[in-house]
Amino acid sequence: MSTEFTHLNSSGDARMVNVAGKEITTRTATASGRVSVSPEVIALLRGGGVPKGDALAVARIAGIQAAKRTPDLVPLCHPIAIHGVDISLIVNDDHVAIESTVTTADRTGVEMEALTVVSVAALALVDMVKAVDPAAVISDIKVLEKTGGKTGLWNRPADR
Repeated sequence: MSTEFTHLNSSGDARMVNVAGKEITTRTATASGRVSVSPEVIALLRGGGVPKGDALAVARIAGIQAAKRTPDLVPLCHPIAIHGVDISLIVNDDHVAIESTVTTADRTGVEMEALTVVSVAALALVDMVKAVDPAAVISDIKVLEKTGGKTGLWNRPADR
């Protein structure tokens, strides 16, 4: 792996990398994260009784919308076509696990989009439950896997 910073020009200034010469390939990225919440919120999520409404549906839609807005939020991220967004929110005993896979057929990857999906879904979930649990915690947001492009398949090492 190169130690060269591709998003810096020869003077050290930020730049958007020119990807025009790269091959268009199908690319995916999968990211995950979690929102730790109180037992009361877990019970409400499982029973469908969150006071503000269907918190999981709102988080899911917020995440999908976020994928499409990633270049507006991450300054050097290329605007690319998003061809698919899958997102799951699984209610566990002490947290909600969030996982998203984003797909494109373009010249650059979708890692930032997958991370943004998870981040914004987590934020929306916190917003929906904050009246019941103002201490909810977002954590562990990370890329799990990416495919496509020159480097092909990459999976997060088990120790990281």
